[in-house]
Amino acid sequence: MDEHRTFWKRTRGIYRFLIVVCSLAVVLSIVVFYVKGDTLTWEKVGEKGYTALPEDGDRIENGTHLRTGLKEGEGLMETVNNCTTCHSAKLITQNRMDRERWVATIRWMQKTQNLWDLGENEEIIVNYLVTNYPPGRKGRREALTEPEWYKLED
Repeated sequence: MDEHRTFWKRTRGIYRFLIVVCSLAVVLSIVVFYVKGDTLTWEKVGEKGYTALPEDGDRIENGTHLRTGLKEGEGLMETVNNCTTCHSAKLITQNRMDRERWVATIRWMQKTQNLWDLGENEEIIVNYLVTNYPPGRKGRREALTEPEWYKLED
């Protein structure tokens, strides 16, 4: 009977130890994640806590908008403000289209993806996209439509 009691006392001790360790881990995680914040974008300001540092996200170097990777040009900021709030700029750079296709894509996003009415910005954005991301040469050959078959000679 003493062995049985000793076993349960040790089991309870281990159980309590695990609860304390897990509780400390949760509290520490909350403190690090929520209170401290991201050290790259937050700065401690006296006793008032943390405040966001001003972003340098609209900086352009060598003709490229650093935060998005989009080309510098007239209508860049309208495009950044209206397009990259919902999706990555990579979708812009990989989908090179003509004016008609860019407008059709905007209409599709308005119809199915809840894109707001761009108003006067639409023309500015489409001009920017057509100027900087027009259709390019195809990197791959076109698919064969009707292959030319030949007979193998024996």
